Amino acid sequence: RYISTFRPSVKCDAEKNKAQWKTMGPAKVAVPSPKKFLQKHSKEPKLPTRKKEQDSKKLPAISVPRRTDHPVMEIQSKKNFINTNAVAAITGLPKKPQPIYVDRRQGDKYLLETSGLVPKYIKKKDYGVTPKYITRRNEEMKRAQKEYEASILDHLKKRAMKRLSDEERRSLLQGLKKNWEEAYREFQRLSVEIDTIPKKIYKEKLELQMKQLEHDIEVIEKHKVIYIANE
Repeated sequence: RYISTFRPSVKCDAEKNKAQWKTMGPAKVAVPSPKKFLQKHSKEPKLPTRKKEQDSKKLPAISVPRRTDHPVMEIQSKKNFINTNAVAAITGLPKKPQPIYVDRRQGDKYLLETSGLVPKYIKKKDYGVTPKYITRRNEEMKRAQKEYEASILDHLKKRAMKRLSDEERRSLLQGLKKNWEEAYREFQRLSVEIDTIPKKIYKEKLELQMKQLEHDIEVIEKHKVIYIANE
């Protein structure tokens, strides 16, 4: 078996060190003095000492009266505060309760004035006045309508269209009604029994004529402005 040549020296060094450190510390330790024992609050941080300049400053004036002060005497009032308070309570107006509202039967109470339910807007200066943007929009609409009508008139003039006057429209309407009455009179003159083909054809012709006249009369009565092409 291998044996190190340094074994005796290592053993010697180990024995020397072990002998000196048997107590897990230095062999000679300074023993504390019994006069320097641990006192209460000795490890707490201490405030710095107060300077003389701070001590010499004067304290601010106190508004509270001192204990040695005495009130000013010989100042009396002849007012009867009891009677005055009684008269004020009798002649004074009762205090009105503050208006409130609740959100449900057993809900929380809220002030009515700040809720927005009170119509305060009617007291505004511009209440009931048409807003400026609406008047401006109406004017723009009227201007656009006039421009549209002018463009239509120009277009109709280019296409050689003319507008019927009120007299022409009235006479045309009367003529259509007169033609309808004549066709209706002819329709009433027909026989009760339509047993031949010519009678059937004539009846259908009168019905179509009356229907067309009724349609033309309705159109003319509905539209007051009528344009027709120049011949």
